[in-house]
Amino acid sequence: MKIKEYKLLTCTPLHLEFLRTWCNSKKEIEQWAGPNFRFPHSSQTFIEDIKLDVLPSYVLINENEQIVAFGQFYERLRHCHLGRLIVNPIFRKQGAAKVLIEELSILGKETLNLRYLSLFVLSDNKHALTLYKNLGFVEKDYPEKIPLENCLYLTKI
Repeated sequence: MKIKEYKLLTCTPLHLEFLRTWCNSKKEIEQWAGPNFRFPHSSQTFIEDIKLDVLPSYVLINENEQIVAFGQFYERLRHCHLGRLIVNPIFRKQGAAKVLIEELSILGKETLNLRYLSLFVLSDNKHALTLYKNLGFVEKDYPEKIPLENCLYLTKI
């Protein structure tokens, strides 16, 4: 069985045009990107809301140059916080999420010179929650009110 090859690349506006098609409702956008993300969106509002010019943003590309996943990282509470993690619907349940998280974690911790990781996940996103726990993330109390209901804060050393 052939092991899939992936590359992590800096995200461009062209990549975002494909990513825009992965969430097709206000609810999907809020679950993925948070409550302040506009929907419906245009190319411009999507770039603005994803903060492409501010946050380190990456796409995972497969051997066929297809965009398989997207994620960002930034510093939050002295952790390398992984955010807006999403896998292209046609590539879900094929191991890409694990690769994305592992690669972003290495790059993010190195770039930000931080030791710990964190992320948010909705409690009803059972597949993601299971993956994160299998990767060593544990649930912690968050020191502020989280603006989304049923949102959990996970950390990892």
